Amino acid sequence: MSPRFDLVDRLARTSIGGTHNQYAHSKLCRDRLRAYLAARAGASTILVGEAAGYRGARVSGIAFTSERQLTGTGPAEASATIVRRVLRELDVEEDVLLWNVVPTHPGTASSNRRPTRSEIAAARPFLEELVDGRRVIAVGRLAATELDSVYVRHPSYGGAVAFADGVRRRLKR
Repeated sequence: MSPRFDLVDRLARTSIGGTHNQYAHSKLCRDRLRAYLAARAGASTILVGEAAGYRGARVSGIAFTSERQLTGTGPAEASATIVRRVLRELDVEEDVLLWNVVPTHPGTASSNRRPTRSEIAAARPFLEELVDGRRVIAVGRLAATELDSVYVRHPSYGGAVAFADGVRRRLKR
């Protein structure tokens, strides 16, 4: 079994504080993540956000991805739409792995919250495993702090243009 597939199984068995572990609760999320990680195994860049969103990875199983983007139905997520659009416009979508500092969802089925320090620490091994050898783009201040990386503005709340500019600058390096 490849390490990336093993990562999904380990993630599904892990309790990350008070977060909702969509991988423990959904075979579909596990299968999607396995396929996604296999497809992006050679990605040179990892774009890392804060945590799984309630309309994004909590439902779809993939960071910065809404169910609507995968199936055409279900909830849409604004940040996911912006991130995917920018990567597509830059023609790098296939070479960027999307992930979160905390891959499980802190919050409720209808809200997000900032992950706690202990949740970040519990999720750290998964992040380190996927960051290894890749150029890092940290989206948001929490990700930048955790990765000791340059900050790229999160696309939410009017940050779409700054996000696109930041990603473009980081990819030119």
